[in-house]
Amino acid sequence: MYEEYYGFVQPPFSLTPDPRFLYRSESHDVALQQVWQAIRRKEGFIVLTGDIGTGKTTLCRTLLEQFDQTTFTALVLNPFLSVEELLREVLLSFGVVSKDALKVGRLATASKHELVRTLHDFLLSLVPLHGSAVLIIDEAQHLSPEVLEEIRVLSNLETNDQKLLQVVIVGQLNLIDILHKPDLRQLDQRISIRCYLKALTREEVEAYVTHRLWVARGSTSVTFTPKAFDLVHSISGGVPRMINLLCDRALMVGFEKQTSRIAEEHVVKAAGNVGHEIPKGKIKGEKASDPVTTGTPVSRRQMIIGGGIAAAAIVAAFVFMIGNPLEAFSAGTPPPAPKAPGRQLPVVATALPAPADMPAPVIVPPQIPGSFSVLIGTYDNAREAQKIEAALAAQKITPYTIDIVMAPDEVQRRILVGRFLTREEAEAARDKLGPHFSTARVIPGAQERLRVLIP
Repeated sequence: MYEEYYGFVQPPFSLTPDPRFLYRSESHDVALQQVWQAIRRKEGFIVLTGDIGTGKTTLCRTLLEQFDQTTFTALVLNPFLSVEELLREVLLSFGVVSKDALKVGRLATASKHELVRTLHDFLLSLVPLHGSAVLIIDEAQHLSPEVLEEIRVLSNLETNDQKLLQVVIVGQLNLIDILHKPDLRQLDQRISIRCYLKALTREEVEAYVTHRLWVARGSTSVTFTPKAFDLVHSISGGVPRMINLLCDRALMVGFEKQTSRIAEEHVVKAAGNVGHEIPKGKIKGEKASDPVTTGTPVSRRQMIIGGGIAAAAIVAAFVFMIGNPLEAFSAGTPPPAPKAPGRQLPVVATALPAPADMPAPVIVPPQIPGSFSVLIGTYDNAREAQKIEAALAAQKITPYTIDIVMAPDEVQRRILVGRFLTREEAEAARDKLGPHFSTARVIPGAQERLRVLIP
C-alpha cells in the first residue's frame, strides 16, 4: 500500500534492530569505538547501558558484523536462563556442539563443571590459531545473581598473558545499580569499560530520520518540516525506538493525505494514534498553558511496548535534497538559489510525477537551467555527504544534490555548487572553495548531465 505509494525498497522505520539503519550519533559512535577497542585489547569485561529504546541491540548487531573469521561470537538475547542453559547456549553459538548433541548427546545431561571444562578447552584451542571469542549478553538487567556470578568466573578464563573470553553485557540503566550491589562487588571491579548510550538531541533527531530515509532508498521525495522535527523530538525525548514509531505513523498519515510533506499536524495525529500526550506549547499557535492531548496519556515505557507490538513497516524516501542537507526538495516547490558567486539563473521546478507513474527508482530531479556547475564529489555514505554539505554551509555556500539509485542496495549522492553561464565563472567559483575542496571540478550543467543519465 503505502510502500508502493512512496516507492520504498525497504521500510525506513521498522523497529527491528537492523545494523544497516544504525545512525552513529555522538554517544553511539563513542560507545561503538570503546567496545571495539576493548575487545581488540583482549579486556575481559565490558558493560554497555542505555535507556529503553536507545539502540543497544542494534549496536550489538553492528558490532558483530565487524568481526573477522578469526573471532567466534555468541549473542545471547534471552537473559532468563539458568547457568547450565547459558553455558549450553554459548557452546552452541560458538559451534562447539550441535543442537542434536545438546538434546541427545552426553552434554545434554552434563554438569556445570563439565560444560565449563568443555568451553575452556575450546578457548584454549584458539590460542595457537590466534583466534578469539566474544560473548555478548543483551537485556542483562534480568540476569539472576547466580548467572552473573558465573559470568564473572567465565571472564577469569585466561592464559598468562591474555583473556580467553571477552564478555560484553548490555542492559538498561538499572543494570548499573545491580552491579553495584555488595554481593556482585567482585564482578563490578572487573569491568574495564563502561559505555552509556544517550538519547538524541534535536539536531541528531533530524539527522537520524534523514539517515533512515536515505538507507530506505525510496523513489520519491519525503520531507519533514522543521516544526515536525521539533515535535518528534519533544514527544520521543530523542529515543530512537519512539522516533521510529512516531515517524512510521506520521508517514501513514501522510499516505492517507496523499502528501510527501510531513508537517506537525501529521505528527500530532500520529501521536494520537498511539495514545501519546502532546507536550504543551509545542503546536503552532498554541499557548504553553493550554492543555493539549490526543488519545489516552501513557507512559514512555507503555508507548514503546505498544509500538513494538503494533508498529508495521511504513515507508518514506529521501532522494532529492537542495540547500540545507536536512531540508529535502518537495514536489512543486522551487529550490533556493545557490549562493555561489557568478551570474545566477532563475530556477524552474518541475512537479514530481506521481509514484504510480514512476517505472523505477532511478532519479527524481527538478529541471535546473544553466550550462556549468562545480562538482564537489560523489558519495555513497550519508554521513560523509552531510559533513561535506556542512563544510560548504560554513563558507555560506548552498549546494544542491542529486541522489542516484544505482541498484536497490546502492545509492550515490552527487554534491554540486552553482549554475553558471560560462566555464570561466564556474572555475572562478571553484577556485574560491579553498584547499579542502581541491578535488572539485567544473562539469556541464546539471540539466545536460541529467539528460545523459536518464534515457
